[in-house]
Amino acid sequence: MFAVNYTTLRDNMKTYMDRVTDGYETMIVTRKNNKNVVMISEEVYNNLLENAYIMGSRTNYEWLMESKTQLENGNVSVKNLTGVAEDE
Repeated sequence: MFAVNYTTLRDNMKTYMDRVTDGYETMIVTRKNNKNVVMISEEVYNNLLENAYIMGSRTNYEWLMESKTQLENGNVSVKNLTGVAEDE
């Protein structure tokens, strides 16, 4: 995370936007009277929304954690394009 003032951002918009999108960095744009804003990439924003959705539902969260546990324990099956499990 880094901070830049509004004037510097305005004068170097492309450079800072590239830093946010290419480096997955969060930028705080400082403004007068502490009316700051935060800039993040669209990809990071979409990820935040997805995480908020998953974490917002206990059922979704539990399902995700169970799937994670199964994966970590090697309890997986690989399927080919026809849907037949390869270990069968």
